[in-house]
Amino acid sequence: MRETVQILLDPDAVALPPTADELETLTQMVRGHLELLIPEVEPAVRRLKKDSVPQYCALACVGEARGKLRAEPIRRFGGEVGYARCLARTLNALCDHYESLGARP
Repeated sequence: MRETVQILLDPDAVALPPTADELETLTQMVRGHLELLIPEVEPAVRRLKKDSVPQYCALACVGEARGKLRAEPIRRFGGEVGYARCLARTLNALCDHYESLGARP
């Protein structure tokens, strides 16, 4: 998961963005990773102390991830590339929460 995120968020990818086929593949990979990770994080987060800051932050991240999966690319925000990078940043944050719960993505 982290490797896929790194490909999309690599500063060199700004100068040389992935081809259309690569971008489609990477976007689908990130979407798939999010779809796998959300159901792993959410129940683990709910076991944290109720109304704690870590619980609130992780649940907010889960909600954002779900929202990003429902969203569509918008030209104003970079189109397909911007959407893929947005998903990658969300996946990266969700991986952070998952790891803080003692697991490895």
